[in-house]
Amino acid sequence: MGVIDERISGLAELGQQLRVDAVRASARAGSGRPTSSMSAADLMAGLLAGHLHYDFEHPHRAGNDRLVFSKGHASPLLYAMLRAVGAIDEEQLMTYRRLGSDLEGHPTPRLPWVDVATGSLGQGLPIGVGMALGARLGGSSARVWVLCGDGEVAEGSMWEAFAAAADLGLGNLCAIVDVNRLGQTGPTRYEWDTAAYAARIGCFGWHTVEIDGHDPAEIDRALAAAEAEHSRPTAILARTKKGKGVAAAEDKEGLHGKPLQEPEKAVVELGGVRSATVRVSPPRSTEPRQRGERMPLVLPSFPVGTMAATRDGFGKGLEAVGEADPDVVVLDAEVGDSTRTAGFATSFPNRFIECYIAEQQMIGAAVGLQTQGWSPYAATFAAFLTRAHDFLRMAAISGSDLRVVGSHAGVSIGRDGPSQMGLEDLAMMRALWRSVVLYPCDANQAAHLTATMADLPGISYLRTTRAEAPVIYREDELFPVGGSKTLLSSKHDRIAIVAAGITVSESLQAAERLVQDGVPVRVIDAYSVKPLDAAAIRQAAADTGRVLTVEDHRPVGGLGDAVLDAVAGKVPDVRFAKLAVHGMPGSAGPAEQLAAAGIDAAAIVQAAQRLLA
Repeated sequence: MGVIDERISGLAELGQQLRVDAVRASARAGSGRPTSSMSAADLMAGLLAGHLHYDFEHPHRAGNDRLVFSKGHASPLLYAMLRAVGAIDEEQLMTYRRLGSDLEGHPTPRLPWVDVATGSLGQGLPIGVGMALGARLGGSSARVWVLCGDGEVAEGSMWEAFAAAADLGLGNLCAIVDVNRLGQTGPTRYEWDTAAYAARIGCFGWHTVEIDGHDPAEIDRALAAAEAEHSRPTAILARTKKGKGVAAAEDKEGLHGKPLQEPEKAVVELGGVRSATVRVSPPRSTEPRQRGERMPLVLPSFPVGTMAATRDGFGKGLEAVGEADPDVVVLDAEVGDSTRTAGFATSFPNRFIECYIAEQQMIGAAVGLQTQGWSPYAATFAAFLTRAHDFLRMAAISGSDLRVVGSHAGVSIGRDGPSQMGLEDLAMMRALWRSVVLYPCDANQAAHLTATMADLPGISYLRTTRAEAPVIYREDELFPVGGSKTLLSSKHDRIAIVAAGITVSESLQAAERLVQDGVPVRVIDAYSVKPLDAAAIRQAAADTGRVLTVEDHRPVGGLGDAVLDAVAGKVPDVRFAKLAVHGMPGSAGPAEQLAAAGIDAAAIVQAAQRLLA
């Protein structure tokens, strides 16, 4: 019994050490959120010293548990933990929030012990679901621990994660909810009513445990109970106090996001600076995941001259990629028959994740899966990806490698109307850091670009369409990222039409009419919207003096703006016009929609004639 008492006493001391370091780092920085760190210090002390299995010298070792700070604003606590295990030293701790420091205001993977960037609340648990799923798919015994704040439980993405984790039976996932009662501007919805949280989370099928989050013995038992669960996820609901241990800050409103006013006095009140080093348990297993053998890629073939939708090229191409690469996994938001991921689901059911209508969870899970070595493709309607834009933004900050596919883009989807039309997605995806945006015009091109995405770093986006279009490329054509295809040209071209996707065939029809009228035209398929083939575009602008862009997208942020960015200020004396979807579409057939939006062949001819006038 004496040994147990000594161990529990040691946990309490470690909690105080973490508090002190959180206070000191924030004070040195002159900013930060020490009170949010202090509330969860005992919870993390218990995890670090008794239940986390991790090799800090080899953070990417197979079998390591994963710890996600969903409440990323408690970063001083994470950095205090890193000092406690010897991963960083005192000097580095004191660089918190300073220019050039890896200890940023919210954690990012600039630190090797941080898998994903956090700070936009409600994202850590959805990502944790993907991590836990990835570990299970790979046969790993590793567990995933996610520290959540009670305030972020108001986020809808949290409830998408609660539902998904229970449905998947992720017994290797534990959410530790720091119920400290206070948010940024006042009390949280349920304050210290852990039973209210337990009732709601429990309804989703989680194992819930309510504890005093400052009692090391209760914390230790709760963490052990989570480890003993194998068939369902666990939520530890810990009643804590913000600013715990410092009378001037404990459970006081108005201190969120501020260093303590008298940090030296607070450190003394907390018992002074400690420098204990924690010995963390090693991984349960360090055996790397057994990977399947990669096979030669055999892409599908669509005969030139036939009609096929680019979503069909994507679907068949995805099956080919899945056959060739056993690390490819596919996530879909319950529209697989429309996005064409259904074929992959049939061929590789163990590597297909049905996320149902939960786009935030889909992207979060994809981010988590790629941290475990999987290569995720995530697909839904382009319009619905806007709901998950914040997850994509944070994934870019994380440096995640994701392949995102948005189908049913543009007015060409037809009669479903504007709620289903992705008309802003090119702008959204172009704006992401280190992103690649691809927009195929035929099925063979779509299949090739689907395969190309498998090896791209960062976030790549493939835009596909519902409507069929003529197959114009042979199956052996190559489509490098950053390239384009000049489909029609001569030495005497008087105008360059730049299109992508569904408007390429319309542009070719328009060019045929213009040529018949004695106007030589250059037509460029800019399938790589980002990076754009700027050299080819500038050459066309210089040769013709006139550039007309055509896109099934809003006029802001899409292909037209990409082309304008490439030409403006770099090629003199160029006349430029942009055709895009300006009005609000209704319900109509695909051809009627293109005509009504002013982006069909007839509209292109008229716009070209205006530029030539």
